[in-house]
Amino acid sequence: MEVAVAHRPRYDDWSLPKGKLDPGETVYSAAVREVLEETGYTAVLGRHLGQVAYRVGDSDKTVDYFSARAASGAFAANDEVDELRWLPVADAVELLTYHQDRDVLAAFAIAPEAATVLLVRHAHAGNRSEWEGDDAERPLSERGLRQVERLTGFLRLFSPEYLHAVPNRRCSETIRPLIALPDRPLRPEAPLGEVGYRDNPDGALTRLLEIASQNGPAVVCSQGGTIPGLLAALGVESGVEGVPAKKGSAWLLAFDGDKLVGAHYEPAP
Repeated sequence: MEVAVAHRPRYDDWSLPKGKLDPGETVYSAAVREVLEETGYTAVLGRHLGQVAYRVGDSDKTVDYFSARAASGAFAANDEVDELRWLPVADAVELLTYHQDRDVLAAFAIAPEAATVLLVRHAHAGNRSEWEGDDAERPLSERGLRQVERLTGFLRLFSPEYLHAVPNRRCSETIRPLIALPDRPLRPEAPLGEVGYRDNPDGALTRLLEIASQNGPAVVCSQGGTIPGLLAALGVESGVEGVPAKKGSAWLLAFDGDKLVGAHYEPAP
C-alpha cells in the first residue's frame, strides 16, 4: 500500500495534505475538499486517525486527520503543491518533514485496511407520548428531516456500500436518501434494535461485527437504547452518560477484524 506525500513550494517541505475549514464547513467535508484541491484526487474517507495540535508563531493550530482512498482523479502541479509522491509507508515516513505527520502515519500503519462502520442514531421523531399509532411507524419530525439532510451529506463522504437499519420507520427514513445510490438495498436489522439488544446483547454485538467484516463501508441506523451498550462492549469508555448518542448523531467506527481500532463521534446537526 502506498500513501501520498505532498511538497509545498511555499514552505519547501514534505507533508500530508491538509488545509483550513471554510465558514460553516465540517472537518470531514474540508478534508475531502482540501485533498482534491491539493492533489487532484477525489477522496473517500475512512477512519479518523487523530487530532494534532501545534503552534505556528503566535497561533495554536489543530488538524484532524483521516485515512482516505483515492477514488478518481490525477495530480497536476498547482500553487500549493508542486510535486506529489506515492510511497510505501516506511519511505513516506523518511521523507516527511514534520514529526506530527510521521505520528499520523504511524497511527495509519496500525490498521491500514481497517473496515469502516458508521453507527447512526435515528434522527428526531417527536415524542413517543404524542404518537397514537404503532411506535414502529412513528415518522421523523420536521427537525428530524432537517437533520437527515445534513447527515446524508456527511455519510456520503464515506461512499457506503452496505445500508442497515432497525426495522422501524424512523430508522429507515434516517438513511433512506442513501438508498438512491446504485445497488444499495436497505437491510433490516432487528437484532440491533432496542428489543433485540435487550433480549440478546451478545447477538447484537456479533451482528455488528459481521457487518464490519463485509468488503466495504457500512452504515447502521440504530436506537439510543442500543448504541451505548454496543460501544461499551467494543471497548469505548461508556455508560449512558459517558457515550453520546444523540438523535441524528453518528459514530465513525473502524475495525481490524473484530477489534475496534478507532471511534470518532459526529454530533447531531
